[in-house]
Amino acid sequence: MPLIAILIGLLAGLGVWGVLDQVQSRAVERIFNQELTARLDLRSRESLLRFDQYMANYAATARLLANHRRLAQYLEPLFWFPEDSVQPVVYEQFQPFWLPDFFGRNALLAPSHVLLMDNRGQAREIYQAGDEPLPAEMLAESPGWAGTGDDVRAVLARAGDQPYLVVSDRVEDAGGYGMGHLVVVVPIDADFLAASEGSVSADSSAVALVDADEQRILATNEPQELFPGTQMEQWADEFVITSQSLPEYEGSNWNMLFATFIPHSSVDAMSERVVDFERNQRLIAALVFIGVFTLVIYLVSARLNRVLTRMTRFSQRALDIKQPNFKRGGNQLLLLEEWIQHFTNLVLKAREEMSRRHAHEMRETEALKAAIMEASLDAIVTLNRAGLIIDYNPMAESMLGLTAADAVHGDFARCFLDPAEQAAFFGILSQSGRRQQGARRPHARGELRARRADGARFPVEMSIVPIDIDDERVYTLYIHDATQRKAAEREIKSLARFASESPNPILRVNAEGLIVYANAASRPLTNAWASGPGELLPAAWIEEVQAALDEGHNREHEDDQGEQIYSLLFVPITDLGYVNIYARDITAVRRAEQESRQHQSELVHVCRLSTMGEVATGMAHELNQPLAAIVNYAKGASRRLQSGMLDAPPLVEAMRQISAQAQRAGEIIRRLRALVGKQAPIRSVVDLNYLVREVCGFLEFETAKLELRIALDLADGEIPVNVDLVQIEQVLLNLLRNSLDALEMRPAGQRELAILTRARAGQAIVGVVDNGPGIPPERMVHLFDPFYTTKETGMGMGLAISQTIIDDHGGEIRAESEPGAGTMFQVRLPLAEQGAADIAHELEPPLAAGVGR
Repeated sequence: MPLIAILIGLLAGLGVWGVLDQVQSRAVERIFNQELTARLDLRSRESLLRFDQYMANYAATARLLANHRRLAQYLEPLFWFPEDSVQPVVYEQFQPFWLPDFFGRNALLAPSHVLLMDNRGQAREIYQAGDEPLPAEMLAESPGWAGTGDDVRAVLARAGDQPYLVVSDRVEDAGGYGMGHLVVVVPIDADFLAASEGSVSADSSAVALVDADEQRILATNEPQELFPGTQMEQWADEFVITSQSLPEYEGSNWNMLFATFIPHSSVDAMSERVVDFERNQRLIAALVFIGVFTLVIYLVSARLNRVLTRMTRFSQRALDIKQPNFKRGGNQLLLLEEWIQHFTNLVLKAREEMSRRHAHEMRETEALKAAIMEASLDAIVTLNRAGLIIDYNPMAESMLGLTAADAVHGDFARCFLDPAEQAAFFGILSQSGRRQQGARRPHARGELRARRADGARFPVEMSIVPIDIDDERVYTLYIHDATQRKAAEREIKSLARFASESPNPILRVNAEGLIVYANAASRPLTNAWASGPGELLPAAWIEEVQAALDEGHNREHEDDQGEQIYSLLFVPITDLGYVNIYARDITAVRRAEQESRQHQSELVHVCRLSTMGEVATGMAHELNQPLAAIVNYAKGASRRLQSGMLDAPPLVEAMRQISAQAQRAGEIIRRLRALVGKQAPIRSVVDLNYLVREVCGFLEFETAKLELRIALDLADGEIPVNVDLVQIEQVLLNLLRNSLDALEMRPAGQRELAILTRARAGQAIVGVVDNGPGIPPERMVHLFDPFYTTKETGMGMGLAISQTIIDDHGGEIRAESEPGAGTMFQVRLPLAEQGAADIAHELEPPLAAGVGR
C-alpha cells in the first residue's frame, strides 16, 4: 500500500504541475509582453525628452552668448551699411574675441559655425570651428533663421542628408541698439545624439533621426551598427523600433521622426530569463508540492497499514482469519478509505489555496518592487547593517557609474562618498535608527557630496529609511542628483543680482502705481519724480502703468527732466499684475542728435553756396535780360515824350512792360536769396511739379550754353509733398548739374536730358534721365560716399548731402547707369496726407519719355 500511495502521489503531482505550467507560462509571458511594451514606450519617450532637453540647452547657451557683455562691447563701434551684397568675415579655426567658450562649460558639443547677421539677415561674420565651411544652401537660407521677436528661435535645417540645429537670438550693442542676430549652427550627427542620450542606456539601444517621408535614417548615435542612409524597415529583424514625431520647430523645412532601436537579442534574452525563472520557480514549487503530497499519502497509508496489520493480527489470533494482505474488506475499511480520501482532498485544497495566495502575493510584491526600482528617477540602494550594498537599481548604475554586478557587496561609503563626507553619512545613518518617545523616526535626510566610479564629485540629496526584517535591519537609501538644482540656484541668485547691478534704472510698479522695487541706479530718476520705493509714481506715469496692463503690450515714452532725458520702457507682467519700468539716460544721445542736425544744416548751407557759385554766371545772364528790357522800354518812352508823341496807349504799354520786367528781376533775386540764405528747415505742402519748373528756371543759361532743352514729362495735376522747399530744390539742382556736366562729353545736338514726375502707392517720384557716358560699375558702389568725386574741382559732397536730405524726409534716392548709354537718378518722397488718397498715377519706365541711352 505505501508503494502504491507514493506512485499515485507522483503521478498526480506531475499531472497537476504539467497543466499549471502550460497555463501559467502563457499568462506570465502575456503579462511580461505587456510590461515590456510599456517599458519600451517609456524608454523611447525618455530618449526623446533627453534629446529635446539637449537642444533646449543650446537655446539657453545661445541666449547667454547673445546677451554677453563682450559681444555688446564688440558691436558698439560697428556700423553695418545696408549694401546689396556683403562678403562676410570668416574666422577659420580661430575663435573671435566676441565668442566666449560657454559650450564647453555647459557640457555641450561645440558648434560647427557661429554667425553674426545684420538686421536684413545677411551674414557679416562667421566663426568656422573646423575645415568645412557652412554649406552654400544653408547660407542662402540664413535670412529665414532670424525671428521677429525677442525670443530665442530654434530651427532644424537640412543640407543634403545632414540635419543641423540652428539657434538664433537678437544681439544689441552696448547702447541697446539692435544690430541683428547671433546664429549658432550645430550638426546633428552621431556625437550630437550620443551626447544628448548620455550614459543612460544599458541595453545596447540606439536612437536616430529619420526622414518621415522616405523612412530613411539620417543620423544615429551608433553609426557602426545602424548605417545612415538606410531604410528603417531593413532593421526590423534585428531591432524593436519605436518612432515618435518630434515637436514642431519654427522654420523647419522638413518632416522627421525620432526613433529608438532596441536589439531583439536583449529583449528575447530578457523574456527567456523571466520565463525560465518563472518555470524554475514553478518546478521547485511542483517538486515541493509532489514531495509533500506523496509524504502525506505515505504517512497516512503507513499509519493505516499499521492499523490494518494490528487488526489483521488480532483477528488472526482471535478469529483465526487469514491475513488479507492489506486488501479491502469489510465496510469499516471502505468508510476509513472514504474518510482518508476526504481528508486528503481537504489537505490538497488547503495547500493549493495557500500556494496560490503565496504565489500571488509574491508576484505582486516582486512586480511592485521591480516597477518602483526600474521607474524611479532617483538612485535606490539597499545596505545591510555593516553598510554593504545588497540591492542596486538601474538609476543608481547610471548615477554612480558602476554596474549592479560590480557594486553589490561593496562598501557604499568607501566607494561612493568623499572621505570628508563619510562621517556625516554615518551620522545620518545612525540618526535614521534612533527612537524618539517610543517610536523610531521614519527616515533621515541630508545633503552630501557623492563620488562616481570615475572620481567625479557631485552634490546629492539623500534620504535613509531603516527596515527591520526578521530581526535583521537594512537601510534603503534614496539618492537624488542635486547638480541641476544647485546650478539653478546659482543662476537664480545671479539673475536676482542682475537688476541691482544694472547701471540703468529698473523699477517694479504694481497696478496701483506703487513702487515695490527700485535699484540703486534709479535714484536720480525717483528723486526727480519726488518718489521712491513704497511710494506712488506721478499721476501721469500711473496712467501709463495701467494702460500697459490693460493693453498687455510694451509702451515707450521719454521723460525730459530738464538736465536729464530718460527713455522709459513699460513692460507689463499681466499674470502677476505689475509693470517693470526700464529707464535709459538718453541725454547725450539727444544732444548729439541736436548738434548733428545743426552741423547738417550748416553743411547743407555751405553746399548750397558752392552750388550757387557754379550757377552764378547763368543767374547773372538771366538777370541781365529783364534789366536790358527795362532800359529799352524806358528809352523808348523817353523818346516819345521828347518828340511830343503823347499817345497814351503806347506809353501805358511801355510802363506795363517796365513793371513786368522789374517784377521778373525781383523774382530772380528772390529765388537766389531763398536758395543762398541760411534759415531753419521749414516744411510745407508744395507741388512737386512746381519745384521741378523752379529748378529748371535756374539752369536756363547752362542749358542754352549746351544747346539742349530739358524735356519735361510731368504728371497731370498736382503732386503734393510735405517738404522743405529749399532743400528739395537743392537736391534736384545737384542732380541736374551732374547730368549737365556728364552731357558736356556728348557732341552738340546729341545731348538729351529729361525730368519725369509720377505718383504711385503713396509716393511721389521724380526721375532725372540723361544720355551721357554713364557711370562705371566700380564707381556706382561709392556714388553716395562723402568726399568721393571724379571732378577736378568738385567737393564730393553733393550726392552725399542729397541722400541725407532725402533720408530726413523719409524718402529714398537711387541711381541706375549703363556705361555708354546714360544714367537715371530717381527720388521717392512720401505724398502729403491731404492729397495721397486722390492720386493714382503709375510710374512709367524712364525711357518712355523718349530719352535714349
